[in-house]
Amino acid sequence: MNTVSDIPTPPALLRRAQAGDEQAMNGLLADIAPYVARICRSITHDDGADAAQEALLAIYRGLGTLREPVAFYGWVRSVTVREAVRTVKRRGAETAYSQVEVGRAANPLDAVHISDVLDRLSDAHRQVLTLRVYGLNEEEMAETLSLPVGTVRSRLHRARRRFQEAWQPSAA
Repeated sequence: MNTVSDIPTPPALLRRAQAGDEQAMNGLLADIAPYVARICRSITHDDGADAAQEALLAIYRGLGTLREPVAFYGWVRSVTVREAVRTVKRRGAETAYSQVEVGRAANPLDAVHISDVLDRLSDAHRQVLTLRVYGLNEEEMAETLSLPVGTVRSRLHRARRRFQEAWQPSAA
């Protein structure tokens, strides 16, 4: 599995892209496209390609506003998650939030079990857990989902509890 650290982006390439070098911009977008697509697929499921395209456009348009090159991948993740959520809202598909992308686990069946547990959660609980996995804090989730922070906190608390109950049901 590729991780953010596997994607080579020299600071010089980023600076050249910010300065308007189209070739550098193309190289930069090509490097991050698989990462962006993976995030979008996990949030939107069926509309992943559309969301990835919107996210790449937003990155292209907003790259000049990025002040700290070391924050590039965090910024890309934030823009991508925001665009994926917007795509879901635009399509009106509340059930489109799918399973959280799962890395390689010690037991390959764990990924299947995690997906099964997430499928049994409500859409609202899947949403907050997915956004948390992508590193958003409560305030960012509230802004992304257009909800009050208190609502996000209570959903996150309940989602964690429901996930844990479904993951390790008590022996009766």
